[in-house]
Amino acid sequence: MSPRLSTRFASPPKEPMMGVEGHVMATKSRRSFDTKSFLARVGNGRSIGKYRKGQVVFSQGDPGDAVFYIQKGKAKLTVVSEQGKEAVIAILGMDDFFGEGCLAGQVQRIATVTAMTDSVIARLEKSAIIQVIHQEPAFSELFIAHLLGRSIRVEADLVDQLFNSSEKRLARLLLLLANFGKEGTPVPVIAKISQETLAEMIGTTRSRVSFFMNKFRKLGFIEYNGGIEVHSSLLNVVLHDQPQTSN
Repeated sequence: MSPRLSTRFASPPKEPMMGVEGHVMATKSRRSFDTKSFLARVGNGRSIGKYRKGQVVFSQGDPGDAVFYIQKGKAKLTVVSEQGKEAVIAILGMDDFFGEGCLAGQVQRIATVTAMTDSVIARLEKSAIIQVIHQEPAFSELFIAHLLGRSIRVEADLVDQLFNSSEKRLARLLLLLANFGKEGTPVPVIAKISQETLAEMIGTTRSRVSFFMNKFRKLGFIEYNGGIEVHSSLLNVVLHDQPQTSN
């Protein structure tokens, strides 16, 4: 008898994974981008500097050629008018970027940045940060979130300046400096900051700031303990009788 012919056929070789699945697999195999590690390392177009309290990072009128990132410490942005009047426009802390105006064509710095405490600050040259923004979506998301947060803060500051009393402006500033309302755990003890600086930031006199600070202390909203210790109860000053910005 002749051997029985098999009716089975060998299966064709499997095609490699394509389409959406293949894209997902390729994406998973690609290394993940660690933004914190990137910002903490010295590399092409990146450097890290240590600044003492009171040391200037850059001055108003300097060339705008880099973006900075605070790894540790605090810094203040100040502007001086042609008449020599100085105003503090922002206090920056850990994980904040500054100097990003150079990415939008700002040739010269419009403000001076000074370290308020001993600080560690990364410097990213304009070409280096543009490259990583284009190449790394994770970094782009972080940077866009920073820009949006800064824009929202500026709008809130404007509303605060236009509609709130100096007492409420001071309370809001102290809460922001202590990280209330931001991501992460509040840091209630604010490093020493002068009443002159607080007055410049909220647009009032030092004597008014002194009056309100004493009032807040007597009410138990703040304490002086090597710095300004801010309690969550200070929120009552801000939340009471909020301004109406629409009819």
